[in-house]
Formats: sequence, structure tokens, C-alpha cells
Amino acid sequence: MRVLTVGGRALGTVLAMLTCGFGSTVSAQDLPALEQAVGQQQSRPNIVVFLADDLGFTDIAPFGSEIKTPTLTALAARGVSFTNYHTAANCAPARAMLLTGVNNHRAGVANIPETVPLEHRQYPQYQGVLGNNVVTVATLLEDAGYHTYMSGKWHLGHERHQLPSRRGFERTVALADSGADNWEQKPYLPIYDKANWYADGEAFRLPEDFYSSRFLIDKAIEFIDSNRGDGQPFFAYVPFQAVHIPVQAPQEYIDRYMGRYDGGWDTLRQERLARAVELGIVPAGSTAITMPTTEEWESLSAEHKAFHAKSMAVYAGMVEAMDFHIGRLVDYLKRTGQYDNTLFIFTSDNGAEASGLANPTVWWNRLLAAQTGYNVDYDTLGLKGSFNALSPSFASAAASPLAFYKFYVGEGGMRVPLIIAGETLPRQGRLSSAFTWVTDLAATILDVANVPAPQGRYAGRPVEPMSGRSLSPILSAKAERVYAEDDSVGYELSGHSVLFQGDYKLVRNRAPVGDNQWHLYDIGTDPGESRDLREAMPERFEHMRARYEAFAEENGVLPVPDGYNYLVQTTLNGLHDRSGPQILVLLLALLVLFPFYLFHRLGKNGKRDD
Repeated sequence: MRVLTVGGRALGTVLAMLTCGFGSTVSAQDLPALEQAVGQQQSRPNIVVFLADDLGFTDIAPFGSEIKTPTLTALAARGVSFTNYHTAANCAPARAMLLTGVNNHRAGVANIPETVPLEHRQYPQYQGVLGNNVVTVATLLEDAGYHTYMSGKWHLGHERHQLPSRRGFERTVALADSGADNWEQKPYLPIYDKANWYADGEAFRLPEDFYSSRFLIDKAIEFIDSNRGDGQPFFAYVPFQAVHIPVQAPQEYIDRYMGRYDGGWDTLRQERLARAVELGIVPAGSTAITMPTTEEWESLSAEHKAFHAKSMAVYAGMVEAMDFHIGRLVDYLKRTGQYDNTLFIFTSDNGAEASGLANPTVWWNRLLAAQTGYNVDYDTLGLKGSFNALSPSFASAAASPLAFYKFYVGEGGMRVPLIIAGETLPRQGRLSSAFTWVTDLAATILDVANVPAPQGRYAGRPVEPMSGRSLSPILSAKAERVYAEDDSVGYELSGHSVLFQGDYKLVRNRAPVGDNQWHLYDIGTDPGESRDLREAMPERFEHMRARYEAFAEENGVLPVPDGYNYLVQTTLNGLHDRSGPQILVLLLALLVLFPFYLFHRLGKNGKRDD
């Protein structure tokens, strides 16, 4: 572990001189520096980051959900809820920006490695793993005397030198893949040979009684407790598997939501919109459009309605289970006297995932599930051995009232809950509608820890400077915004393109769900992206187009190949990287994904909900 220095000497060495008499006495000139350093160590806050996976904008109670999340509700009452917070539209790019404060293209993670076009793999910004040109907040905090812990999904590199144990985390248990089963150690897709878990950099075997949310909190508590009382603050990063596919939950949590979603996705979407308006999460008058991938609920058979309703019940149960286990860590910190000096951050890596098929029980889906060791049986949905995923229709409800979902740069793919809470924050139970961006979290963490960000060099090598902005002025009520009206933030994923400036958003979503056209929205008043301002504000539109093109050039954004589709590319990459019998399974996966792709391609045009 790295050490804190005092007057050029390691803090541990100075303490040893005091306690062991090494070299007779500490000089008078050393004492003020030592006292100041020890005081900073004791006063600096502990920091806990909870990162949900694929959580929709209104999936937790303080943001308008019917799902019971008492722990997150209590945290929201002890801090600031950011209602205009944006992140990447899929997981690894979001994690790269959260941990480094650097744009994901510059950090080497333009996309997840599973969906990077083969033609792009030669470029450093498209490696899909965290580059050596960036420094994580874990490294910076560890160098400043923090203990640093991680338990959960990493997805920023499989090689030994890419694991979190080499990127600043003192103790780790980490899933290197994009996802895995929540009940046992097995892959969730045939693109993986196995579920790759590591503990402190070494291959790791999960316990027999494994359930992801419980296990990850168990490890976080274990790590924190191992150094309790030594005077050093800690940084704990807990990136959950919940609610990434396969969506799974203990039966007791599923049972609480059985029957709750029998009214269908349109009803749920409107309920959440009304509740979000009531809570002030979105402004009055917000409109929710109906996505072209949303089916007509009443056109479904009774069997299919029941299946989709239970699928959503499992999803809700998984969210509540995550909240329960977060509560266990909060309770542990209270019992051990560490709660009052801890800052909590809760958010999601991106919006809800819409990978479930319209008819998940058709024979080819059952066949694929069987090939990968799963079933899609109604009676055991969400339990061990079951594969479950939300359809695009319920994914849109999870993101209500926003448009689109994961993998797309509509608000539903990028706008997610953010809660920053702590007993010492002067603003308690407040909402902030200020635009905020994922790189701001790294800057905020360093700011509250009183640790400087690297300015172009670190540890004798050049590194990318952080572009995020500390949210401390908002947390302390000294400012309402950290971005000026003319500041711009750009982002790109697989040709989906976006630029934020003030309350305005320039956006283009590619086919099959998008229309490949640029649109302009005021997401401050219209978070549902229902009123295109392109014709009404041509000068702003052209100005923001020019800003986006500059962003793309500065960050090495490459055009996607003709006909690119992330679902198909995932299978093609698997075929390219593997050989032998697995090719047959991957080909079968391609056949299964094709109807979903076709459903997107042939979907009806979007319309507003009345």
C-alpha cells in the first residue's frame, strides 16, 4: 500500500519515531506537520459509492417508484437528489468516467469490448479497457492515506494488470465480465467460457450460498471492518450486479410484487410519471412518448401478460433486495460509529436494459436458454437456473417518463438517479435540477477528501487531466449549478451522438430504434424529449452541431461501420474470438437475437401518451 508523507517522511515512519524512539526524538519542526496530517486523517470523510447496474430513472422510491427502497429513501432525506444527472448509455464507459473523471474515449473505453466493431480494435480509444493514461480515484485516495475497497462488477479489463487490484484498490472481489449469474458462478451469455471472478487479483471461487447483492455487501463490510480503528478513512466502491440480466431475486422479494404489474407497462409508466411530478423529480407538464418498441398490452394473450408481469415483479424484487443489503452496510456503519463521518453516493451506470424478447417462451429462446444452462419457466422465474430480462416495453416504464433505454442516448438511456448523502451535508432532503455528468463524481470525491486531481502528470508519467467538476458547491448550497449556460458536454456510443449545453440537448439516435436524425430538446422543461426545437431554434441547433463535431474530432470518435448493430456485433465478436463447439452456441444466439433486431426494425412510429 502507498503511504502518506509528512515533511518528506512517510507518516508511518514518523509515527514509529514517536512510539518506538527511533532516532531519539522528533524534531520540533516535524511536529506541526505531523499534527496537521493526523488531524486531516481523522477529519476526512469515509466515502461509499453504490453503483446499481441498468437501473431506470424512476426505479427507486425517492424518484417516483412503487418499489420499496427505504434505505435509499432515508439517504435521499440526508442529502441531495440530482434529477438531471447523466451518465453513459452502457456500462464500461460509465465506469471508466466515474472512476477517472476523464471522457471515456480518452480513457480507452469508447464502448464495451463485447460490442466494439472489429475494425475499431486497432485504435487506443476503442480497447474497451481502462487505459494506462488515466488515474483512478482509488489510486489517488490510496496515495493520500485512504483504505480503498471494491466489491462488485469491474468490466474494465480481464488481464492481471487491468484488474482493480492494480488500479488503486487495496482489497477487492471483482467480476471482470459484463455480467454473470446472481445465484452461482456461471456466465450469463455464451460469449464467456466462465464467470470470471477475482479476489485481490487472483482467480476466485464464489461460495455455495452466493446471492450477488448479499455477497457484495458482506465483502464490503468485511473489508471495512478489517482496518477499523486504525485512524485511516476508507473509500468503498460497491458496483452491484442488480439489476443487470439475468434479472433474479429471492422468492420472498418476488412475492411482494406478484400482481402489482398486472395492469401492464402503459399503466405503470403513467403512474410513475404522475408520482415523479408530485415529488418534483420532473416538472409539471412533462410528457412521456410511447416508444416504437412498446407493444399493445391488451393485444397480448393472458399467458404472455402473466409472464411479463412476473418478469417485472422479479425486477422489482431485485431492486428491493439491493436496497435491503445497502441498508445492512449503513446499519453496520451506524453500529460501529462510522456513519456520521461517511459520505454516500448512489447512482446507476446507465438506464434500464431492454434485452428481453416480446415472447420469451418461444421454442428457440427456450433452446438457447437450455444451451447456456438456463430455463425460462414461469414458475421459477428469477430463481436459481432461471434467465429473466425486461422486455423493451417494461424497460420504457422503468425509465418513465423518459424516452429510449440502455444503448441509446435518449434520456432513458442516460438520465438515472443520483443521491449524495451524509450527516454533515448542509443541504438535507433537497432536490437539484442542475445538469450534472458522470465525470463530476470523481471530481466530487477528490474534493470532499481534500485530494488534488492530477494536472497532466502523475507518478512520473503523463496522464489525462480530469474534465469533471466537483458538485461540492451544490452540496454546500453555495451554487445552484456547476456548468455555465455555454459550457458543453459531448458523448458518443456506436454512432448515437449527443451534446448537452445548459438545459438544451442535441441528440441523434441511430436505427433501428432511432431515426438517424438530429433533434434539439429543452430537457429542463421537456425531459421526455417530446418537443423537437430544431426548426424553432435553428441558430442554436447549428451552433450545437458545430460543438459536437469539435468534440468528436478532439476525442477520436470514429464512424461506425455500415449496418452496425450492437446485438449482432456481440455475436460476431464472440465468433471471432472463439473456436470449436462454442461457435454453434454463438450462431444459435445470433438466430435468437435476430427476431429482436427485426422487432426493432419494423416497430411502429412513436406517439405521445394521452
